[in-house]
Formats: sequence, structure tokens, C-alpha cells
Amino acid sequence: MTKTEQLLQILEKNPSVQAILNQAGRLKMPNWYLGAGGIVQTAWNVWHGFDPENGIKDYDLVYYDAGDTSYEGEDLFIQKGKELFKDISVPVEIRNQARVYLWYEKHFGRPIEQSKSVEEAIGAWPTTATSVGVRKEKNGELRVYAPFGLDDLLGMVVRANKAQITEKIYRDKVERWIRIWPNLKVIPWEE
Repeated sequence: MTKTEQLLQILEKNPSVQAILNQAGRLKMPNWYLGAGGIVQTAWNVWHGFDPENGIKDYDLVYYDAGDTSYEGEDLFIQKGKELFKDISVPVEIRNQARVYLWYEKHFGRPIEQSKSVEEAIGAWPTTATSVGVRKEKNGELRVYAPFGLDDLLGMVVRANKAQITEKIYRDKVERWIRIWPNLKVIPWEE
């Protein structure tokens, strides 16, 4: 079994992930993925023997549209998503990765450049394990995008991806995650 097949088999255990993957195409967002914490934390839950949805505070549903970086354009998808995903117990956060650079500095304290694609944005997410996206293609097959591979995700390794985050952001995430998933193997920021 490949690592991609192993991940997809794990994700089948999370009904919220399956619902999002099955319904997200109805939003007609350009180049979308379900990614980050909701994916990796499902795997961590399975490896820990927990309920697959344990500790997941939201699901990141991202897309890329450089032609409309307005909040109003993004909000159209957010509002449609609220209705479409109303039965999911935690928020499904829909974000246009083409507009993250507009608010990133205010939220995280440092400016970033505009991503050129959703894949480039995923490649800059805070850890190597969370830099992953999954989507259902029109033919029904699942596509996994993981620029750092799946070893860290499947091995429960937390390693900083220093493309955009600060040491404080990394340490804050690690502190929260270790309380929920105590068997994580954390690579210190300095390494």
C-alpha cells in the first residue's frame, strides 16, 4: 500500500472529512483543496486510537482565485459553505489563498508575498506534516498534494516549515498539539 493510499484509508474514518470532500465541488471554487489540520489531525487521532474527529477545531477548505482577491468574493464562498456544511460540528473555514497576503501581517505580525497558486500556498503552511491538501476530482478520484511528502504526517512528526511562520507560531501550535496528541515526535525549531 502506498503512503497516499494509507492516508486516504485513514481519512475514510472521519465522516466530516468525507462530507467535505464529497460536497466541496458543489461550491465551484477554483483549484480547491481540503488541507492542513483537519487532514493531519485525523491521522494523528487514528494513530492514537482516538475518535477521528478528536481535537480538530476547524477544517481548512482553500482555493485560489487571483482574479478576485476581494473579501466580498471570498465571502460568497464562505456563506455558501456555511449552508452546505451546516451539519459539520466544527467550522469549515474557506479561504482564498490568493488573498492571504492582504491580512497575514496584521494577523501574524510579518508580511508575506502573494502566493502564485494554491499549491505554492500549501507549500508554505506552518509544518511539513500540515502542508497537505486533498480534493475530489471531477472523475471522483481523490488527489493528494503533499510538497514535503507524507512521511512526517504518517509518522506523527511535527517539523517547522519556516517559509512563513515564526518560532512563536510554531511553539504555540506544538504546545496545543502535544496536549491533545501526546505521542507526537516534535522536532525543535532550531533543527
